[in-house]
Amino acid sequence: MENIRIEKAKVLKAKPSLDGIPFGTYFSDHMFLMDYDEGKGWHDPRIVPYANFELSPAAVVFHYAQEVFEGMKAYRSPVGDVLLFRPTENVKRLNSSAERMCMPQVPEDIFIAGLNALIELDKDWVPNVPDTSLYIRPFIIATSPQLGVHASSSYLFAIITCPVGSYYSEGINPVRIMIENNDVRAVRGGTGHTKCGGNYAASIRAGERAEKKGYSQVLWLDAITRRNIEEVGSMNVMFKIGGKIITPALTGSVLPGITRKSCIELLKSWGYDIEEREISIDELLAAAKDGSLEEAWGTGTAAVISPIGEISFEGENHLIGNNKIGNLTQRLYDTLTGIQWGKTEDTFGWSVKVC
Repeated sequence: MENIRIEKAKVLKAKPSLDGIPFGTYFSDHMFLMDYDEGKGWHDPRIVPYANFELSPAAVVFHYAQEVFEGMKAYRSPVGDVLLFRPTENVKRLNSSAERMCMPQVPEDIFIAGLNALIELDKDWVPNVPDTSLYIRPFIIATSPQLGVHASSSYLFAIITCPVGSYYSEGINPVRIMIENNDVRAVRGGTGHTKCGGNYAASIRAGERAEKKGYSQVLWLDAITRRNIEEVGSMNVMFKIGGKIITPALTGSVLPGITRKSCIELLKSWGYDIEEREISIDELLAAAKDGSLEEAWGTGTAAVISPIGEISFEGENHLIGNNKIGNLTQRLYDTLTGIQWGKTEDTFGWSVKVC
């Protein structure tokens, strides 16, 4: 691997107040960049001051949406260490997304080396206020200036970072969810299992409708039957029904979440039965009505664990657990965030120290 060239910013930015900081709006001083050209491969890894890109108006990313991204966080431990959570899982998922979108994969050693060097340089941006972290956004975009539906011959890999607090204004308090039965997020055989912008663009309209009605997110149904549950907003979803944990199976239209995977591993270690399978809206609503739906929560990097206190379908509302966070949901949140912030013993080896 080439040595990483580092160009430090001449003037450092003032750090924003973390009190109620909006998610993903204030960016740190530097970013990691690397180029790809057909026949040459990845080259010129570098850290430079955070700045705008200069791209041709004909760049493939603008017209044919050839791009993928990841979401990660760096955490400040009680003793001041900076920790990452399962970073190689993000590399694997980025490359899985890239393969589906006909894009070059980023070698793991280059990804990790660039990320570590960037965090080391901008370590003062990793906050130490409770419930805050440094959000990390790696992404690849197609840069060839050519029109025509085909893969780009050049790409840019970048990593940017920003300090964040809670993703939802509710924090760890239960959120209200509206089940969406018109729009769909993804379809099997498509790109639902990837982190590409098109999936998220397709979700915005339903999300806006739900927000206008006072809901935090939508619960997505599958594209074929419109009866099977897939995800909640931009997160995976789990339900505790009659003592068992049920989560939609990874059938190709559901994102393989790293927080989802970590929850499953934690729950199994605690002795819970986990069912990864299809779960219909009819089954869920029946469980809500008879009281066997004990808890529900979303899982994802941004919010970690987001308890669901109410679901709405076709104008009918159903409370879950009296709209209070459940004991298991709280335990998952406390354990995961405890490991991530270095406050809880990491018996799984998930936490990686950067500096």
